[in-house]
Amino acid sequence: MKTAFLFPGQGAQVVGMGKEIAQSFGAAAEIFDRANDVVGFDLSGICFEGPAERLNTTTISQPAIFATSAAILEVLRTSPATKDIKADVTAGLSLGEYTALYAAGVISFEDALILVKKRGEAMQAAADATNGGMVSIIGLEEEQVRQLCSEAGEGELLAAVNFNCPGQIVVSGSKAACEHAEKLAGERGAIKAVRLEVAGAFHTEMMSSAAEALKEALAGCEVSEPSDVKIIANIDAEYYESAEKIKEGLTKQLTCPILWQKCMERLTAEDVERFYEIGPGRVLTGLMRRINRKIKVENISSLSSLQEITKTV
Repeated sequence: MKTAFLFPGQGAQVVGMGKEIAQSFGAAAEIFDRANDVVGFDLSGICFEGPAERLNTTTISQPAIFATSAAILEVLRTSPATKDIKADVTAGLSLGEYTALYAAGVISFEDALILVKKRGEAMQAAADATNGGMVSIIGLEEEQVRQLCSEAGEGELLAAVNFNCPGQIVVSGSKAACEHAEKLAGERGAIKAVRLEVAGAFHTEMMSSAAEALKEALAGCEVSEPSDVKIIANIDAEYYESAEKIKEGLTKQLTCPILWQKCMERLTAEDVERFYEIGPGRVLTGLMRRINRKIKVENISSLSSLQEITKTV
């Protein structure tokens, strides 16, 4: 039976994440301590106690989610009841791809966290320099969303960028175009349109300056060749074949669409039967329910869910 580890992206953060796990497992506490050392401030304190306004910023939420996911993964790897659970493939939603690469052993914890911190800072800087946003469109098919982007954009940037699951596609672009899409979506048959609380137009050309900054950071980062554990890429639902392709994929990810649904469909088509969502929240568990209801995802986001896993292994 093939097993996949899935890791959440930005938006999964919540005040208190990782706190009980760090209090209960020395392995998790050590990961948070290492994270604090790498970023140079009390990241774990923000994860555990907030305030939410700070945790939710792009510059903090990205390293915070990575550290929390890595801490939960460490408990899974080191606890006697779960240490034999091994991944054949890893995947992460946008930011979560960095945790997927770390879990697959192609990048160190420290290097991945440094990259994630720089990524968050670069994306925030790009967002500050532009005027963009994102809207989740619920209830329209891909072609309908593309048509909506064409109509609502009115010459301004607006594109479908996150293909999460059937009937849920996120569009990204200028703030004016996003506002127009939000109003127009209902008229075009959408169940609803939800403005996302993000800093800018992620996964579009508005992030090109961030992509350049990340490319520069990746050039000086050591990434190993993929070996035993496969890593599936957000940008094309293909497995990474080399360290060079990984660096290329991470750079492109900032300005290209995220094909999460296709990634999950490929894994299930290739007989991956056991899935674990490792990290804060239940977003990926919910998305899989919409992608393929026959597939069960074991969610490991809290102390109680960790304890449940130990009973079923």
